Amino acid sequence: MEMVIDFPGGSRVDAHFGPHTVMTDQPPVASAPTPFAVFLASIGTCAGIYVLGFCKQRGLPTEGIRIVQRIHSSPMSGMVEKIDLEIQVPESFPEKYRPSLIHTAQLCAVKKHLENPPKFEVTTAVVEPA
Repeated sequence: MEMVIDFPGGSRVDAHFGPHTVMTDQPPVASAPTPFAVFLASIGTCAGIYVLGFCKQRGLPTEGIRIVQRIHSSPMSGMVEKIDLEIQVPESFPEKYRPSLIHTAQLCAVKKHLENPPKFEVTTAVVEPA
């Protein structure tokens, strides 16, 4: 997969891949979330995709289900130390499936990559003007 990152103006930095564009921006005047907020949102939304798929495969209603993600950062470094994902279900959601929802959310590809991070290589290249 290849993504192209460009700088459309101001503090905006956008990522383009396939037919999609993810827009990011920086405060104080931000027209989009920060790159770090998008990163954090990818954790909860990835878990959500797995929970949604689990429910759809079993014909379980998803109305009233939501995931609340809580970020705990170190006051010293500002680095994220812990992320809690709480899957909230309505009272009518079958008790027997609740542990399976937790297991399913833990299969999230974003979470797995954080637990086994990739190596990074950053380079520069000179391109000829078009």
